[in-house]
Order: sequence, then C-alpha cells, then structure tokens
Amino acid sequence: MIEIIPAILTNDINELKEKLALCEEVQSIDLGLIDRVQIDIIDGVFANNKTIDPSVLGSIDTSLKLDFHLMVDEPISWVEKCVGLGADRIIGQIEKMSSQVEFIGKVTSTGLKVGLAIDLETPVSKLDSLVLNNLDVILVMSVKAGFGGQKFDTEVLSKIKLLDEIRSRDNTPFRICDDGGITLDKIGDVRREGVDEVSIGKRLFKGDLKENINKFRSATYK
Repeated sequence: MIEIIPAILTNDINELKEKLALCEEVQSIDLGLIDRVQIDIIDGVFANNKTIDPSVLGSIDTSLKLDFHLMVDEPISWVEKCVGLGADRIIGQIEKMSSQVEFIGKVTSTGLKVGLAIDLETPVSKLDSLVLNNLDVILVMSVKAGFGGQKFDTEVLSKIKLLDEIRSRDNTPFRICDDGGITLDKIGDVRREGVDEVSIGKRLFKGDLKENINKFRSATYK
C-alpha cells in the first residue's frame, strides 16, 4: 500500500497549525491512515516563494512524524534548524547543494533519517551513486519545486522506473516518494513504476481529509 503523506506549504503559521490539527484528528480516528506529514520549507532563493521558517514548529506539539522538505540554498545549513522540532526525516533538494555526501553526513549525525530530492528537470544521474546506500528516501518532483497546485508531469514516470531499477539491481534500501500534482487518475501510474509514498498538498486538504485519503488509497490499484 502506498503511503499518503499530507504536505503543507504555507507562510502562515495559523494555516500550518490548522492543517496539522486536521491530520492529528484523522490519526486519532484511524491510526493507519496518517503516520507522517511533510513540511515544505522554501527560502525565497531556491524558488521565488517563501514559506514558514522551521523554527516556528518549536511552539507546536504534535504526535505526527514530520518530514522537512528543504527547497533552499545549501540545505546543509538548515539541518540544525530542523533538529529538535519533531523531524523524523530531513530531505534536501540537490540543485543548490554543494555536497550530497556532506549533507547526508550532517543529517545522519543528528540521528535523523535522510533523503535527497530531485526537481522536475533534474535527471536521476545527478544523484551521487556513492551515497544511494545511505539514503532512507529519494523524493522526485512531478511538478516544478517551490509552488503548490501545479499539474502532474508524466515525465517523472521514467525517473521513478529508473530509480526502482537501480535499487533492485544494487539492493539499496531507499524508498521512493513522488511529490507534486498527484491526482486520483495518476496515483496508480506512479505505483506501477515503483513509488512507495506520495506527498499531496492542496488536493488532500480540499474537503474532508480522511475521505480524500481513502479516495487516493482506493485509486492506487485501479
């Protein structure tokens, strides 16, 4: 079963709190429905958009596992900001990352799980093959990173398939996450290519959250 991860991209701390509360409510009703939430962090440099700073999570207590998706200049410099704020995984975009090895080392030294993310136009070959064994997750963008509400780009399917082939060939343990524009008619496509989890933002929160998650789960095998 694909894991459905609610994603929150906002510059409004009240919106963040409201959406986290919704996720916690669903978790309390059905323990298996939501396990983690992705918090999107954009610094205004990586993309022409800016979200909350991770430090605001210090005032929020949550039972949910949190993924921090860093769409920032030099993600390594943001790692310490995320530690102690409920982070389970820290995932950095590689496009403005000087060293994938150093980023992974920094995150793992904190005891947290680590992931690398590639933007829509970034080929899989840009991932350092030497670090794939050290990753918990590889996130592939199926829209241009930095903004929500975009249309799913089917070009991502070949990248997912390639990553699945690489981990099967090399017996690497990383999970594959698709992020961006996922709709009910596309979730089955990404599953068939090898995705383990999908991050969904606006579409998941529009209407009833629990009902929407169940709809996506049902659509996975259609």
